[in-house]
Amino acid sequence: MSYVCSPSYSITIRLEIENRIGMFAMIATAISSAGGDLGSVDIVRVEKGKIIRDITVNARDEDHEKAIVKAIKTVDGVKVLRSMDRTFFSHEGGKIEIKNKLPVRDRNDLSKVYTPGVARVCMDIHHHKEHAYRYTIKGNSVVIVSDGTAVLGLGDIGPEAALPVMEGKAMIFKEFAGIDAFPIVLATKDVDEIVNTVKNIAPAFGGINLEDISAPRCFAVEARLRKMLDIPVFHDDQHGTAVVVLAALINVSRLLKRALKKFKVVVVGAGAAGSATARILLASGVKDIIVCDKAGAVYQGRKQDMDPAKRNLAKVTNPRKVKGSIADAMKGADVFIGLSAPNIITPDDIRRMSKDPVVFALANPDPEIAPEEAHAVVRVMATGRSDYPNQINNMLGFPGIFRGLLDVRATGVNEAVKLAAAKAIAHTVGEEELHEDYIIPSIFDRKVAASVAAAVAETARKTGLARH
Repeated sequence: MSYVCSPSYSITIRLEIENRIGMFAMIATAISSAGGDLGSVDIVRVEKGKIIRDITVNARDEDHEKAIVKAIKTVDGVKVLRSMDRTFFSHEGGKIEIKNKLPVRDRNDLSKVYTPGVARVCMDIHHHKEHAYRYTIKGNSVVIVSDGTAVLGLGDIGPEAALPVMEGKAMIFKEFAGIDAFPIVLATKDVDEIVNTVKNIAPAFGGINLEDISAPRCFAVEARLRKMLDIPVFHDDQHGTAVVVLAALINVSRLLKRALKKFKVVVVGAGAAGSATARILLASGVKDIIVCDKAGAVYQGRKQDMDPAKRNLAKVTNPRKVKGSIADAMKGADVFIGLSAPNIITPDDIRRMSKDPVVFALANPDPEIAPEEAHAVVRVMATGRSDYPNQINNMLGFPGIFRGLLDVRATGVNEAVKLAAAKAIAHTVGEEELHEDYIIPSIFDRKVAASVAAAVAETARKTGLARH
């Protein structure tokens, strides 16, 4: 359940209203009494004795949407003609399309872009495969691949249900980095089939963005594809999340004037995002990291619910060998990073942390603790949501990361690239701007993608990933 009204639950209600004084005031009162957030009001048409209006209202969730409509229906002289969920309407017919860059107006145009002229370009690429970057979409294209097994906080909902997320990601690639991204959802959970499918379609693309593939299979898929392919393979749920979390923590370090290596960090969630976050924090100099899952702290020798990925993680984290529950792990910690499930910690858990506790509650759509509950006991609070300050969101990372990799025709991704991206995101926020409610730039700050792209491209060149 959402805690505040959000555009994610926005409805447009068409009303037939008796044309007499005071009617709109009564409607507005009904919406307010139901807890709705009144937005735009438009006149559709005026009829004899009646006005037809479209009223947009933000709600907290679907039940709240229904409650608002019900409240409006109680107003005498008002008839609800229809109610439309604006989120569903925005997805109607899909959210992306393909457009031609060149017109095809006549035979001359056709002869250049298709037959017979295209044959010459085909043969040039046949003799010089690298020319595909120049003469096709390959140099500016990414494929977004998912099997629908770990979609948002919804879990295994299948490839078709994952497609709206992949389309949305493609929109972000285009809007913020000018990259043509293609959503591909696969009707298989078999690692071999996923790997072979991606390998076989890879020639058309300059990069592979793996998305919403559940752990631990995602680790195997990514590792195998990286060995097979000569283009970047990037599992955004892992590395995109990790990059942006590190960026936020770098700025917490700047704000509190405390070195990263001195932070005691608890990461809750030992899946793709949690594992990658722990590893990038280690690479950035953080020494004391405890990773937790549903069974509590992960440590060497633990028997319960341990797979190979967790056993490897246990070897490099939890240096104090802390055992017990999430609450036990949080005692004395400086930073809590939640990449797990809603409502799993309490204000009392935070009170047992160190002075000036930092809480990144990043479960979506509902965080590990509601900001309203944590506000009084935290120094810095961040979520994955857009309706609170400090939104830690992957879109601060992946557009610029892929832009930089494509610009140099990179052969892969390495740790140095990810660290460079995190630092670039962090330092988009100037010293004079930095405060508790602004530790991470806005996802709409157009400087971010450009800054990240430049840092990634430079690092790729320095570390031998660049083709040019």
